Amino acid sequence: MCELYSKPDTLALRDKHIGPSCKVFFAADPIKIMRAQGQYMFDEKGQRYLDCINNVAHVGHCHPEVVKAAAKQMELLNTNSRFLHDNIVEYAKRLTATLPQTLSVCYFTNSGSEANDLALRLARQFRGHQDVITLDHAYHGHLTSLIEISPYKFQKGKDVKKEFVHVAPTPDTYRGKYREDHRDAATAYADEVKKIIEDAQSRGRKIAAFIAESMQSCGGQIIPPAGYFQKVAEHVRRAGGVFIADEVQVGFGRAGRHFWSFQMHGEDFIPDIVTMGKPMGNGHPMACVVTTKEIAETFSSTGVEYFNTYGGNPVSCAVGLAVLDVIEKENLQGNAVRVGNYLMELLEAQKAKHPLIGDIRGVGLFIGIDLVKDHEKRTPATAEAQHVIYKMKEKGVLLSADGPHRNVLKIKPPMCFTEEDAKFMVDHFDGILTVLEEVTETKSDGVISENTVCRTKEVHVEQPNHGATEFRENHSRKRNGVCSDQSTLLSKRLKT
Repeated sequence: MCELYSKPDTLALRDKHIGPSCKVFFAADPIKIMRAQGQYMFDEKGQRYLDCINNVAHVGHCHPEVVKAAAKQMELLNTNSRFLHDNIVEYAKRLTATLPQTLSVCYFTNSGSEANDLALRLARQFRGHQDVITLDHAYHGHLTSLIEISPYKFQKGKDVKKEFVHVAPTPDTYRGKYREDHRDAATAYADEVKKIIEDAQSRGRKIAAFIAESMQSCGGQIIPPAGYFQKVAEHVRRAGGVFIADEVQVGFGRAGRHFWSFQMHGEDFIPDIVTMGKPMGNGHPMACVVTTKEIAETFSSTGVEYFNTYGGNPVSCAVGLAVLDVIEKENLQGNAVRVGNYLMELLEAQKAKHPLIGDIRGVGLFIGIDLVKDHEKRTPATAEAQHVIYKMKEKGVLLSADGPHRNVLKIKPPMCFTEEDAKFMVDHFDGILTVLEEVTETKSDGVISENTVCRTKEVHVEQPNHGATEFRENHSRKRNGVCSDQSTLLSKRLKT
């Protein structure tokens, strides 16, 4: 692909024409990506980056089978789902085969936000209740109905929590109210939901739904304790509500041993509604709500038709079928188990070595690294996390930081991520933490000086051998101990 504009011009045009709320990764020094393949992305100068961020390109960027399926169907037909077509019914059949038998009715949409919005409509129509219980720090989408139930968003802005929204504590056993040393954290956190229900009912309010990601992503890669969802579902259903499992970020085999992350909680836990999106189309806009026949029939009986012009169109379903085929043919679930376990082993070894690492948590290829300044107090190392992701970018590894304190490094790469990639990432991570901790130990006034931080040691790491044509080192960007303006700015801000 030819470059239309220089990087500075692209940035200037983006600032002029794209809404300022639409942020870019690495805002102090953004990357201009021109192409991608598998788990790698390439900028306008050919610099290769290992992508540890994109859970959307689920089976790998530009997977040839997915690209071929889209092009082939586009050549034949693309229309809405009011016409009969085999693709939508074949996809619905394949999709529901991965779910418990009771989850059998599909509604196709174009994004996870649309899916979660529809899930709320289904829940509220089911018994005529209105209120929703959500988890603290949760994010479920950008529509107004979803910002209202997403503390991750509404707590940062001017929005006020609506009366029909109830926020339960995140079931975080590392940093939350009930931690790993609690005798029964699952019950304790579930009892918090029970108290919310009882309080709402005492004020004449009725619970329509409890909604949660099966593993909380934006909240800091949180894995709920075993048994929590079962207990919550029991409390919610007793109150006449339904359980919505948001699998938009964590579905389609990312957990490894299970196709859906909610299945980690055991066969005795089945949500009433499941939403999915991002990885479903490998970057193509495709999403879905799957629910029970009973809930679907209640929704239909209202007389209000649900129709989505592009939801379930032939091209989207062809893409979705190709993604399912690749997951199976390339055994990407097995890869998530194998590589995920290996990566966790490497990271646990780093935790024993580096005091900045407070916690390593994750399942499959969904992993969080919680950086702390103090192990006992678990003080979030927010500035250090930002420093790390920028330094990793310089080494050709893309990571992001999230969680309520922005101190949790998120690892959620394409599912074709290899053990070689994991080793490459962790070796650089080790080198960066080593230098950072040495700087921290020698600080004299509570602020790490820019000159000290900028004396970056060159840590030799073997580049994964994927062919010389796939990687061209950008010599002009090698730091060799010299800070860019952006890195200097970050160093000035880095306080410990």
